[in-house]
Amino acid sequence: MERLEIQRIEKEKWNRLEAKDLERRNEELEELYLLERCFPEAEKLKQETRMLSQWKHYIQCDGSPDPAIAQEMNTFISLWKEKTNETFEEVIEKSKVVLNLIEKLKFILLETPPCDLQDKNIIQYQESILQLQELLHLKFNVATEILLRQASTLADLDSGNMEKVIKDENVTLYVWANLKKNPRHRSVRFSETQIGFEIPRILATSDIAVRLLHTHYDHVSALHPVSTPSKEHASSVTELVKDDVENVEKAICKEVEEESKQQEKQSHLIQEEKLKVEEEQDDTEVKMSSAEEESEAIKCELEMKVLSETVSAGKHWRTDGISNVSYKPNERLVTFSLDTFGPVTLIQDAHINMPYQSWELRPLDVNKVLLTVTTVFTEIQIQIKENLCMLSSVKLKDKKHISLLEGTWMTPIPFIIALKEAGLNIFPTRYSHFYVVINNKVPLVEVKAYRQMALLSSTFAFGWSKWNLLCNSTKVVFKVREHLPEECTENPNWALLMFSGDRAQRLKIKEESEAFSEALKEETEFHSTLYHMVRDFASKEAMEKVRSSNCQFVNSVCHMLLSTRLLSYS
Repeated sequence: MERLEIQRIEKEKWNRLEAKDLERRNEELEELYLLERCFPEAEKLKQETRMLSQWKHYIQCDGSPDPAIAQEMNTFISLWKEKTNETFEEVIEKSKVVLNLIEKLKFILLETPPCDLQDKNIIQYQESILQLQELLHLKFNVATEILLRQASTLADLDSGNMEKVIKDENVTLYVWANLKKNPRHRSVRFSETQIGFEIPRILATSDIAVRLLHTHYDHVSALHPVSTPSKEHASSVTELVKDDVENVEKAICKEVEEESKQQEKQSHLIQEEKLKVEEEQDDTEVKMSSAEEESEAIKCELEMKVLSETVSAGKHWRTDGISNVSYKPNERLVTFSLDTFGPVTLIQDAHINMPYQSWELRPLDVNKVLLTVTTVFTEIQIQIKENLCMLSSVKLKDKKHISLLEGTWMTPIPFIIALKEAGLNIFPTRYSHFYVVINNKVPLVEVKAYRQMALLSSTFAFGWSKWNLLCNSTKVVFKVREHLPEECTENPNWALLMFSGDRAQRLKIKEESEAFSEALKEETEFHSTLYHMVRDFASKEAMEKVRSSNCQFVNSVCHMLLSTRLLSYS
């Protein structure tokens, strides 16, 4: 009887709290609506920045085309096609303009909201990218042929064979021509480099030339088509009926769809191949050695893959035809043998850093936070301020690793691309759950949590909780605390919050507890938003900082949280 009485009292208390939460629900959503006005404000500023960028390009009058205008792009491509007898150095110089145009076109596709992109514009930008990629590769081939016509004048004094190295920030060319046909000269090492190869005796006496084209961009993989956005787009937050809860939820549902489309575009457009080495000649066996670049040094698992020219479904990377692979970590040197000449690349497993082991989002200063993501191999720290992100530090297996990206501030999308290209991929795509065991959460719950965490991030720290694994997919659990500058960070006083998208509650259990329970902490209540939940135990100064947060900063934090999906991939 005593047990039943306790259960009855607890149930009555629970019902009273639910009734109170329902009574003030509209009021709390109204206040959240006012805070979330920062998101459309940030988008408006982005649009103004894009328009300003177009205007700056217009007044520069530097001869480069506007990538968004089809006529200018077609004229640029046609004029360059007509130009002949360009040297390799001239093509390299022109390639800087071409690669910049390709980058701008990709950013237009990634950064422009779906509602502002028409299907015909998407197709136009994709076609321009493909035409520029194909023309640039053709120009490099033609320039190489022109260079080989001068082989005799470029002969090495010692070997008598042609050796030529042309190096640039984006491209390095190594060309060797067998002029003397000396069977003893089977091993070639380009001077002042660690790049070289060995050829069979039969080729050492033949009229052959070998080109190694090492590019710091992907010139092999074709651009995948981007699915065109739906004509039905979500209404902006400013158009929501403030007292209509259903409208709020529908609008955020559609925002989830738009976010997934942006992620899809990003996943299609950003290629993960890093080191491209192309050799063009007959079938043979070749040994090569190559010093790894900075980005390869931080990769934990590398695979050598050769591009097949005969797969019926199209061109695919394959591993057969490669043997005797060895890697010397101290020298950062890879050696391997090939059965045939062809493109070679080092590819990292795109999901090697997933799932994450833990994460933390911590305020550093006014409108400035530090996001730490810990994976099996790496600890990545990212600073976010206003509309900019920066790689703060990278630790590889508890050892500090120096990255060229450290200290460079970028807007979120270019920053994400740069991290992926450096092998620091902590950004799941729509297909990542096929390759990673994840703690899948309902997308609507996730996006609501990320938006409200971003709103609070200027004053509150958030962190990973092991209990997020044990609650069901309709709820998320994480740690939160008010960040005080003078507070000791060794034993911070965390609170555990559970959030379902519609209700936030503080849990009675702690991170160190032995079992999971959804029991409510004593003397706490339900709330409809995270904002009102933390307000119950936060200082007035903290809440004032939240209300005065910079809209671009909040939007950037939200973008990074949505891109990393910490609550599902930890």
